[in-house]
Amino acid sequence: MTQQPFNRPGAIDLSALKRPAQPAPGGAAPGGPRGPGAPGGAGASSYALDVTAENFQSLIEMSMAAPVLIVLFSRSRMPESGQLADDLAALSAEFEGKFVAGLVDVDVNPQIAQAMQVESIPLVVAVIDGRPAPLFQDVIGIEEMRTALTQVMQQLATQGMTARHQPLGAPPVAEEGAEPTSDPRYAAAEDALARNDLDAAVAEYQKLVTANPADTEAAAGLAMSTVLQRTKDVDLDGARAAADADPDDVDAQTLVADLDLLGGDVEDSFTRLIDLVRRSAGKDRDRAREHLLGLFAAVGNDDERVLKARQSLASALY
Repeated sequence: MTQQPFNRPGAIDLSALKRPAQPAPGGAAPGGPRGPGAPGGAGASSYALDVTAENFQSLIEMSMAAPVLIVLFSRSRMPESGQLADDLAALSAEFEGKFVAGLVDVDVNPQIAQAMQVESIPLVVAVIDGRPAPLFQDVIGIEEMRTALTQVMQQLATQGMTARHQPLGAPPVAEEGAEPTSDPRYAAAEDALARNDLDAAVAEYQKLVTANPADTEAAAGLAMSTVLQRTKDVDLDGARAAADADPDDVDAQTLVADLDLLGGDVEDSFTRLIDLVRRSAGKDRDRAREHLLGLFAAVGNDDERVLKARQSLASALY
């Protein structure tokens, strides 16, 4: 349907790094999680740590259980990259164990940057099962990062990757070697995604949203699951050909807008439907507008791209 969020290149070359000491009880790598007063001011997070040559291997091993996101930055040479690291640390707490954030100051740990073959900063690398793939290579705002990570985690859930990390430094809550468990609030929905039962996933997320409309994670899950449901088993080339052949076909245009969104082309997705609203009328215009509002919800109503698109939509309508 769409390309997967991670490819599977060769594992990071760790030969230049020292084998670390054993992790502390509870799974925290040496060096510990970041807390109040930590350098850079990321604030408290039980799912973020400052990475060193001594704990780097332990961090990579943690990716065998659930995703690890490594951000490489330099506060002295590029302060905005340090802010990116702080934002990722903050989001690691919001996502409650769906990933651990490893923060690498390349000025302090140049050997890690060398081992990861880093050519420029900032760089955010996702590591799953010990294998890395670039995720972000530019400075982006926290809202945009939150939206992108929500989409990535939803796509991973459709591939059966729903495990979570325990808080770093927390005492073990299960037998040694046991995989982290999912948040029980979302277990039914995540299990449905893992089975690729998108109808059930939508139904389960809808129950959570109905019970608690303020549950932003459930709302994001519902929106993304709905997009996945609509695009399941769609032939990408065929869908685009149909949309090109009839620019005024609402079904064809909304389907490609969904595909663009899943592929990361958020602005293209919005522009396609705004243009459709601008040149249509009556029920067709209403359908295009309502579909676009649903995509806004999937991305996040506070996202800068959504705010800009809302202005463009208002101009197209009036």
